Parts: sequence; C-alpha cells; structure tokens
Amino acid sequence: FTPLPLKAQRLLAHRRPQKSFFETLIRSLIILCVAIAVVLSSISVCDGRWLFARGQLFGLWHFCTISNGSVLKCVTDLSLAKVEGLSMGVIPVRSMVSFAVVVAIFGLELLMVSQVCEDANARRKWSMGSVLILASFLLSATGVLSFSILVKDHLTFTGFTLTYWCEFIAAFLFFLNGISGLHINSLTHPSN
Repeated sequence: FTPLPLKAQRLLAHRRPQKSFFETLIRSLIILCVAIAVVLSSISVCDGRWLFARGQLFGLWHFCTISNGSVLKCVTDLSLAKVEGLSMGVIPVRSMVSFAVVVAIFGLELLMVSQVCEDANARRKWSMGSVLILASFLLSATGVLSFSILVKDHLTFTGFTLTYWCEFIAAFLFFLNGISGLHINSLTHPSN
C-alpha cells in the first residue's frame, strides 16, 4: 500500500459527498412547486379581480359594475364601491401580495442557485431561500385574509373569482414548500 500524494489527499478531503437521487428529486420538486406558486401569485396580483358579488366585481386595482347590456364598467376609484374602508384598506393588501411575489422570486433564486452551484454555502442558501418562501406565505396569506375582511359584507363562497383562488393556492404552496425546504435540509444534514 502506497500513500496518496499530498495534493490528491487534499482534493479527496474537500470533495463533497454526492446527494442521493431521492434528495435531488425532492429538492427539484420543491423548486418546481415554488415556481408554479410564483406564477399563480403573479397572475392573481396582476389581474387583481378577486370577488364578484351582486353584479359588482371587487379587486385590488379596480372596482367594476355590470350594466344592463352586460358591459363591464371598471374604475380605479375604489371609493365608488361604497364599501367602508375599501379604498384605503386595499392599499396595504396590494403591497403585501405584490411584495410576496418579489420575496418569493428571490427565495426561488436562492433555491436554484444552491442546487446549481454546490459550494460550501449551498446549504445556507437553501435555508435562506426556504425562509424567504415562508415570508412570502405570511405576506400572501395576510393579504388574502385582509381582503376578505374588507369585503366581508359581500362575501359568498361562490363569489370568489379564479384569480382569488390562484392567490389562495399560491399562499398554500408557499407554506408547504417553505416548510418542506427547511425540513429536507435538516434531514439531510442534521448537524447543521
């Protein structure tokens, strides 16, 4: 038995252990689900029409009414909706759900970078990305709940539009993937 040269020993000492197929698959699925949640949340925020009730369409950016000729008339002045606190209350809701998308994009970027560039900080990047995804959940869920409280007198289960449900599902996916990301990190490297 001949000892390895010093340079070869150093390379072997610094080589990272290979991830299992299962771990790579789970991390890839988390990244895919976060990307889907970002797309759903972006669509929901950009459209912003979340509740249809009594011939009126309440949204983050517009208030619309349907006239007799089924023509949708939309205005940006939400005070015309005659819902107490809607015109001022929707401003923080818009900010929260918009900021949730931005934070989720940064979280998604950290998750992807941690998988592509497997350096010494990859685990820390993954954890930070997962924490940002959980922050997106908090912002998104708070926005959805606040909007529902603002229009509570007009709420019906069937009145919520598809874009509202997109935001609701996105918030759920942010939570699920943020928790899963932190959990898979702790399972694969419990010492950290």
